[in-house]
Amino acid sequence: MKVTPDELRCKYLEFFKDHNHHIIPSSSIVPENDPTVLFTTAGMHPLVPYLLGESHPAGNRLTDVQKCIRTSDIDEVGDASHLTFFEMLGNWSLGDYFKKEAINYSYEFLTSEKYLNIPKDRLYFTVFKGNSFAPKDTESYEIWKSLGVKEDHIFYLEDNFWILGSGIGPCGPDTEMFYDTGKPACSDSCSPLCDCGKYLEIWNDVFMEYYKKEDGTLEKLKKKNVDTGMGLERTITVLNGLDSVYDSDLFKSIKMKLEELSHLTYKDNLNSFRIIMDHLRTSTFILADDHGITPSNIGAGYVLRRLLRRLIRHLKKLNINEYVLNDLARIYIEEYQDIYPELKKNEEVVYRELEKEYNKFSKTLKDGERLFYKTIKHLDNDTLSGKDAFKLFDTFGFPIEMTEELAHENNLKVNIAEFNECFKEHQEKSRTIDAGSFKGGLADHSIESTKYHTLAHLLLATLQEIYGKDVVQKGCNITTERIRFDFNCDHKLTDEEKQRVEDRVNEMIQTNTPVTFEEIPYEQAKKEGAHGTFDSKYGDIVKVYTIGNLSKEICGGPHVENTGVLGHFKIVKEESSSAGVRRIKGILE
Repeated sequence: MKVTPDELRCKYLEFFKDHNHHIIPSSSIVPENDPTVLFTTAGMHPLVPYLLGESHPAGNRLTDVQKCIRTSDIDEVGDASHLTFFEMLGNWSLGDYFKKEAINYSYEFLTSEKYLNIPKDRLYFTVFKGNSFAPKDTESYEIWKSLGVKEDHIFYLEDNFWILGSGIGPCGPDTEMFYDTGKPACSDSCSPLCDCGKYLEIWNDVFMEYYKKEDGTLEKLKKKNVDTGMGLERTITVLNGLDSVYDSDLFKSIKMKLEELSHLTYKDNLNSFRIIMDHLRTSTFILADDHGITPSNIGAGYVLRRLLRRLIRHLKKLNINEYVLNDLARIYIEEYQDIYPELKKNEEVVYRELEKEYNKFSKTLKDGERLFYKTIKHLDNDTLSGKDAFKLFDTFGFPIEMTEELAHENNLKVNIAEFNECFKEHQEKSRTIDAGSFKGGLADHSIESTKYHTLAHLLLATLQEIYGKDVVQKGCNITTERIRFDFNCDHKLTDEEKQRVEDRVNEMIQTNTPVTFEEIPYEQAKKEGAHGTFDSKYGDIVKVYTIGNLSKEICGGPHVENTGVLGHFKIVKEESSSAGVRRIKGILE
């Protein structure tokens, strides 16, 4: 039986709601107050504070569909399985049930006739084999057996231990669920332990019971938690027997539109079609996010620019030379707007920024060609160096394919091996940044970062007091050493203005005001004047932090108990972040 994306989302949320889980909305694709990653990379990312012990206003059983972006494998997009944007189905237990209940829920959802109805003999499972710092997970193995799973369908694997990319933070053994696609076995020993493609992982239950410290040692968490993840696109692909994630209904409309515009077929142009479909979907979600990310040369804006320029290049490869990005993005907005209302709300922003970047890149292509011809004038042989080719790519976003085309037209070669070396070095740096960690921000409950998190409330209150209530937070990046705070403003702050902001924040600090919180309905919080920057992410019950009569904000924490412990605030830099957005960098002394 065919399963559509809408059906899978609904079935999943319905199942866990029936098992007393509260449905929470997707958080932003930009993690709050986490300086170490550019985007929300996993379903558990927004819930890290609660996995570390904070109470969640919706309770201790949660379920959601979370928007995620991973760009570490951006250059692999174009094959059958890689995506930069994806949706992660998740269910969570925060100090409530643990292994037995989680595994039972997973097995019931996968095999029940009411839900996915997967034949039991097509499911295989892996559990943690154990290593030098954590014991073998025989409990999960026995639970699977108790459900009637045959022993030859359960495998011990040393990799079945999940931890954040940094190797520091909440962690624990996991059990993974695999679907047998029916493809021939690669060998007599073929199993979920190999990567031949016969067995595809569709779900992962993580049993978070430890916190791994910087010295590599494990300590028990205060509460045991369950963190699960089922990738929507991959699961749809597996259940419907498709060869690629791009063959699902998620890409049907955009695929047809591209064929209409290009007069070419998808099957004969897989790489370009897939890059355009994926990169435009991701770019549309980034541009529609309430954080106001726009193309730039740093951070998340740089990733967005890279995605857009790559897809524009592939539009041109399909001989689509007229401007069509708005028409294509509209397809995604219409198909996803009921699930993610921010797409419709920020529709005009999406169209405006797409067109601006398209026009800018058209000029870039001309600049890249100009540099190419300037460079080859000084060649003393018939080969353009890989370093020069990479400079075109890295500085101008000039695709290597275009460099090769121009070289061929001028009877030249390109040192691709050297280019690949430069590119590999660049890619490793990108992977390091994207893999990231949660050492800062909400995942770091050290007193230093907690102080800066509380400071953010006072800084916003000050800016609203000086410049008006229309001022909103556009981003906040916290480490243990400083705060970086973005806000909407139409001018550069003068020295006098910066001093005024600094003085007012310090006045607030010196009031020694207690910081209190309560959990109340979202609508009540709004009526009471609580400030919340990104409305679409909140559930029915929210945490509201109040700092006397200075600040009242919807927030997840952590916070200090009294403003007096913050110290002295100093602005070290004020600069532009993007059009209409200013950035304050400050420290506590």
